[in-house]
Amino acid sequence: MYQERLPARDESVPIRGIVYHLRLWGDAATRLPPLVLLHGWMDVGASWQFVVDALGRPFTQGRLIVAPDWRGFGLSMPAAPTDCYHFPDYLADLDQILEHCAGGQPADLVGHSMGGNVAMMYAGARPTRVRRLVNLEGFGLPATRPAQAPNRYAQWMDEMRQLRRGEIALKDYDDLDGVARRLIKTNPRLAPDKAAWLARHWARPGSDGRWRILGDAAHKVTSAQLFRADEAVALYGAITAPVLNVEAESDSLAQWWGERYTHAQYRERLARVRDVRSTTLADCGHMLHHDQPEAVARLIENFLNKKTL
Repeated sequence: MYQERLPARDESVPIRGIVYHLRLWGDAATRLPPLVLLHGWMDVGASWQFVVDALGRPFTQGRLIVAPDWRGFGLSMPAAPTDCYHFPDYLADLDQILEHCAGGQPADLVGHSMGGNVAMMYAGARPTRVRRLVNLEGFGLPATRPAQAPNRYAQWMDEMRQLRRGEIALKDYDDLDGVARRLIKTNPRLAPDKAAWLARHWARPGSDGRWRILGDAAHKVTSAQLFRADEAVALYGAITAPVLNVEAESDSLAQWWGERYTHAQYRERLARVRDVRSTTLADCGHMLHHDQPEAVARLIENFLNKKTL
């Protein structure tokens, strides 16, 4: 089993009707900007443990590090069942998480995938709240057209009915080993010891003994909102914090979207950020913080400490 170098402590904080679960490392009394780690879709805050353990002691000493479970993931579950989630809620949640953890001090953000998208949009909406930002594979989505709205709203309503009937659900597993195998199937680069450790934080056993992912099936309901690329570009243009864009060597965008959304289109959006630099990590896939935690940790340290990458 993987052994943590820096075990986390847990904190529960009421945020906008949700009791948010935070994992914390380090010293809350420090004057250094807090480092807030934002996980991706169908992931949990514990996913950052490998990167936190890879950070150098001089960097972690005297610094507060926070990794929330987003609403509907991990241990941040709504008190009453919900049938859908809306993306802007993540920005509002992050705003209050930073108020709780940082007060009026700007924070450093690191976001992976969906968490990177939230961090980028938030940094445009609240530029004075972000000191520096590391975006790990948070590409956004393909552009949409207003003409898609009627079908999108109909799909959203249809899928909420399917969710109510149990036709949209998350798979469960016989045991913890089954959860770990599922993690490795999704990411073959994930080491077995890390998969076994993460499985305990990614799923929990039910009263029937079956292990279930700590994610709300309602997250699988299609968003009612079309992704507005023009809005994303406007938010990118409003970011004042320096941004480090980190991409994996494997082409995640091509795997997901083909020609619908390309690296060239993403780079066009990214060019609107005033102060941005990009780098690519070798020998890793989309879950680069699992595949290369040491390399990700060095990038974070150097960028936040204003050193050469």
